[in-house]
Amino acid sequence: MKRRNFLKQSGLAISGSTLFSVSGMPNIIIPKAKDKLGIALMGLGYYSRDILAPALQLTQQSVLTGIITGTPEKAVEWKAKYKLEDKNIYNYTNFDEIANNPDIDVVYVVLPPSMHAEYTIRAAEAGKHVYCEKPMAVTAEECEAMINACNKNKVKLSIGYRMHHEPNTRDLMLMAKTKPYGKITHVHAEAGYRENRTTHWKQQKKMGGGCMLDMGVYPLNALRYATGMEPIAVTAKASTTRPEIYHEVAETMHFDLEFPGGLMTQGITSFGQSMGLLQVDAEKGWIKMQPFQAYNGVKGVTSDGKALNKTINNQQAKQMDDDSMAILQKKPMLVPGEEGLNDIRVVQAILKSAEEGKRVVID
Repeated sequence: MKRRNFLKQSGLAISGSTLFSVSGMPNIIIPKAKDKLGIALMGLGYYSRDILAPALQLTQQSVLTGIITGTPEKAVEWKAKYKLEDKNIYNYTNFDEIANNPDIDVVYVVLPPSMHAEYTIRAAEAGKHVYCEKPMAVTAEECEAMINACNKNKVKLSIGYRMHHEPNTRDLMLMAKTKPYGKITHVHAEAGYRENRTTHWKQQKKMGGGCMLDMGVYPLNALRYATGMEPIAVTAKASTTRPEIYHEVAETMHFDLEFPGGLMTQGITSFGQSMGLLQVDAEKGWIKMQPFQAYNGVKGVTSDGKALNKTINNQQAKQMDDDSMAILQKKPMLVPGEEGLNDIRVVQAILKSAEEGKRVVID
């Protein structure tokens, strides 16, 4: 008798994960499909501690089940605060053992950019899906290696572009396709804040620091999604008002992106001043979002008085739930690795243009 028919006729075909024995037969485990994915946060700095971990208390499709940290004191603190099991706490030496842990489905890489590629690839080789914070990596070659590793190991890769999950930004992206105000004539995007730390990775070139790889991804990505096109060339200029802090990397970056059809756009990013504006001008009107990249309170208005003011409880919770649902339903990620790769190609061109002082064609 086939096992399925035997279970049905014996009244043993019950739901859930069940372990039982039948005379003459070995124990049989019927696995229960997961309705939530277990996430392990890798790197327990500010963003994990103050933003992602609290957001994971609000998620419906994912739950915090593990951590990876190189600081034993943090492991003790997090274990107590989030009731984590010892077997779900890893360091950077034993990290690869995570392959044998069914409690963890996703590794969320929240490390300095220079470390993203290594640990994304190692997580993929351990059979875990990966959420990787932006910027995706330091070079396009690293991005490609990350994508290839995830594809090879049949796991999903998503980049932490939370704005792509934010409803007002989604509306603006739709406008980029439908063009309700006609042909786009100019786009301006700026994002920044005053970063006063002096020894953080954001001031270190080898760690992937500098305004362009951090805040700069916001206006760069916005210029891309607001136009619905990919840039073909850039002219950029770096500057600093605090060379005692920003002597390895730029404090401020201005970059003019050229798009097909002759469209010129302007981006600014800075660790020297607060800013957060996205302005899209078209033949028959305009769209303005300010702030356009904040953790909450994103809002905008159009030239004909339409308000972009939808609200959600928590951007990061929605981002992680959207990504987890895509995995559970075996659907494409909203922000796959290719989106991060496209930005880093442009970032490299911007940095080259600023260094050489000339226009650079984007490969």
